[in-house]
Amino acid sequence: MIGRSAVGERRTVRGYDLHGGIIRAVASSAVLIILLGSCSAASDSDTPSSGVADDAALVSRVGELSEAVEAWADSGTIEVAHVWAETALNLVVGPSGPGYGDRDNDGSISGESEAGVLPGLDGSPAGLASPLGSNPCVERDVLGGDWSDPEQRWATMAAAIDTWSPDNNTMPTLPSHPMRIVGWATLTIETDELELAREYGSHARLHVDVTEQALDC
Repeated sequence: MIGRSAVGERRTVRGYDLHGGIIRAVASSAVLIILLGSCSAASDSDTPSSGVADDAALVSRVGELSEAVEAWADSGTIEVAHVWAETALNLVVGPSGPGYGDRDNDGSISGESEAGVLPGLDGSPAGLASPLGSNPCVERDVLGGDWSDPEQRWATMAAAIDTWSPDNNTMPTLPSHPMRIVGWATLTIETDELELAREYGSHARLHVDVTEQALDC
């Protein structure tokens, strides 16, 4: 289950603010060294590499994200749509990311996490996708490029969301597909129209699909 706890406050720019005996002894020693070396090799092979763990963490998070977006796109009421959009947003940005918190003002945080898919505003936590940046598909579609300046990356997203309109779809300007999910989630939380919220959820679902495909690259 995705945790929930109380807190929250909306902020500027659509909610965004801008880690004999001698021989035997020698022989015995040699055997011991060989045995120790074998144990060490076996131990190393039995221990999952950090890369495997990193990959599993991101896969798990994207799975949570997919579930949230599915529920959002299929919501029966605007209140439910708001909860699932908030969940998706928080799973992407993490506790140190822009707009994290009780975005729908219902008294609880949906999608609580210790780290987001993407880095925090000051680069900490690094984000679950960051250790997998050597994967060209993750780098391109999930991270959407360089994160040496996280604050600027998030500011670019905030500006795109702020200038969005039905006649000016700025979401394609964001190279990170999880960022686009945040964009559609923000617009969903701002609307009181269920059909619009569901439509925005459908857009977000496309970006979850691209994110999932990047993990299989």
